[in-house]
Amino acid sequence: MAKLAIVYWSGSGNTEKMAEAIAAGAKAKGAEVDCKNVSNASASDLANYDVIAFGSPAMGSEVIEEGEMEPFFTSAQAFVKGKKVAVFGSYDWGEGEWLETWGSRVKDGGAELVDNGLKVHLEPDAAAIAECEAWGAKLAAL
Repeated sequence: MAKLAIVYWSGSGNTEKMAEAIAAGAKAKGAEVDCKNVSNASASDLANYDVIAFGSPAMGSEVIEEGEMEPFFTSAQAFVKGKKVAVFGSYDWGEGEWLETWGSRVKDGGAELVDNGLKVHLEPDAAAIAECEAWGAKLAAL
């Protein structure tokens, strides 16, 4: 089973709910999971994980959160090269283009992008929570 790190930023709590559901799905499959708000995470610690999932809602003009997640993700790229990396988050407007851009940055940084990410429109409902749990189980199997 994978050792999984989930690092997220959440303003309204939607992305946090997603992170918690992803963690629950991975743990149910036997993965060792550390789920942390980005303010409590260390980029260098990511070298100790098999799979890393980054979460951020879409902000501004379809970008990840710029105050904490953007600088963390930039510094983390040196520690996730060659690793399996997933991206997820919630959005309100548009079609979730920020996730596609973020995924491209993962690949350009030398990591292996898992799927094309997971996005949820607004607050995750029961179906979205189930999807997050299933995605977590998938990450655990990598």
